[in-house]
Amino acid sequence: MTSDIRITWRLTGPGWADCTLEDHRAKVELTASCISSAPEEFLTAVARLVAGEAETRAQFEAEPTAYRWIFHREGGDAWIRVLELRDGRDHDNKGVAIWSSPLGIHQLARAVIRCFDAVAQTYGESAYRGKWGEHFPRTELEALRRLWQTPTSP
Repeated sequence: MTSDIRITWRLTGPGWADCTLEDHRAKVELTASCISSAPEEFLTAVARLVAGEAETRAQFEAEPTAYRWIFHREGGDAWIRVLELRDGRDHDNKGVAIWSSPLGIHQLARAVIRCFDAVAQTYGESAYRGKWGEHFPRTELEALRRLWQTPTSP
């Protein structure tokens, strides 16, 4: 598997965030709008992967562009693919792959947890809500943390 991945979530304005995804090979910037539940969907998709699902997905809406995360699991490893789509309703085959990388499941979970822990520390949960327009995804973050810390998780 590849080296560690780093994911950052930065609020950029009312209802907007930039998500940076990087490893030793590449770096991409994604945009998310609060018209969808992007952080909750993302955290839930990773939690489902940690829990053992073979494939999960999440999508960031950037009005009209969308960024679709596709996670595949095989044993303790994951394959992450991010597609940029002109419209969020488009089929995967209409998307352009802007990121593709193998990673250990636990490395992925750790990177996502660190990302949202940093968001909570940087903004605080009430300031997050004021900037993003929705509550901080505490429930989804803690569900992922519990699954990741469970020694019997697949």
